[in-house]
Amino acid sequence: MDSDPPFHKVYKSLFDNASSTTTTTTNNKNDKDNSKDQDAMKAVVQECELPLIDLRRLELGDSEGEECKSEIARASQEWGFFQVMNHGISSELLQKMKSEQEKVFKQSFDKKSQEQKYFNFSAGTYRWGSPTATSLRQLSWSEAFHIPLNKVSATTAAGVDDLSSTMEQFATTVSSLALKLAEILAEKLGHKSTFFHENCLPSTCYLRMNRYPPCPIPSDVFGLMPHTDSDFLTILHQDQVGGLQLVKDDRWIAVKPNPEALIINIGDLFQAWSNNVYKSVQHRVVTNMQVERFSTAYFFCPSYETMIESCCEPSVYRKFSFGEYRLQVQEDVKQSGSKIGLPRFLYIV
Repeated sequence: MDSDPPFHKVYKSLFDNASSTTTTTTNNKNDKDNSKDQDAMKAVVQECELPLIDLRRLELGDSEGEECKSEIARASQEWGFFQVMNHGISSELLQKMKSEQEKVFKQSFDKKSQEQKYFNFSAGTYRWGSPTATSLRQLSWSEAFHIPLNKVSATTAAGVDDLSSTMEQFATTVSSLALKLAEILAEKLGHKSTFFHENCLPSTCYLRMNRYPPCPIPSDVFGLMPHTDSDFLTILHQDQVGGLQLVKDDRWIAVKPNPEALIINIGDLFQAWSNNVYKSVQHRVVTNMQVERFSTAYFFCPSYETMIESCCEPSVYRKFSFGEYRLQVQEDVKQSGSKIGLPRFLYIV
């Protein structure tokens, strides 16, 4: 399809190297590491359901509401992931968002690559693959539009006239949900703070539309490499194809899709702010040989100038700005092909 990114053409050297290493046996450490990674990718992963929380309980009185808040905090500590239902985003809006998203991704690759001209997106909004990949295990078989919330209304595209209004509706409702959840998590740590209301604004948060094309070698390439999110919270709506996996108790588990729920996960900033009470856990997306997968993610982020520091003492992490954190992540990915994240910011006496 001319809508698919040219993975094989652009990353030809990675595929060639992978082919040569499978026919040559050596004791090289990198070969052992690659073999170990491939074995991990091929291992059978158990499917499970994330903790499911009915947000309608927040309105059912003090005791029921407090128990609901406690469940949110407990899932954030024990899993770093949970699902919410009765979240305030209608099924009609979620379906409309997916429909408009599919229309955008069906545009030709050339058009998507010229997002400024054809969609009125800023340069760099359209992303695919992994520019810094030096092996197949570092390649993400996916494409995405990563859009600042304050740029959503400017979106224009032939054949997808409703994209802008649909994204605006989705972003508005999901923003309110993110703020509500962040304030609940802060409250359960004993902090009734205006921090999130003041620092996580439409101008600092992002919407990301993802597509994972069918992949001919699903056992060798991730849809999205293992990683943690560099934000406070991520809210995800995914289709029913499946593919999202996360680490629980030192093993990978597959998340069973739930059509009525949104997935919430804790990001690095909330782990740092909570002083390691809430957990930002590794997750990934595996590829599918036959079916494409779609998802929409909302990233609850502060401004680059916002200082992140633990809400209690003694602090596990040193104080840092979000901009400094993003810069360090980008540098690590450039140098090593993968993110290091919070360990870079541990407080050293």
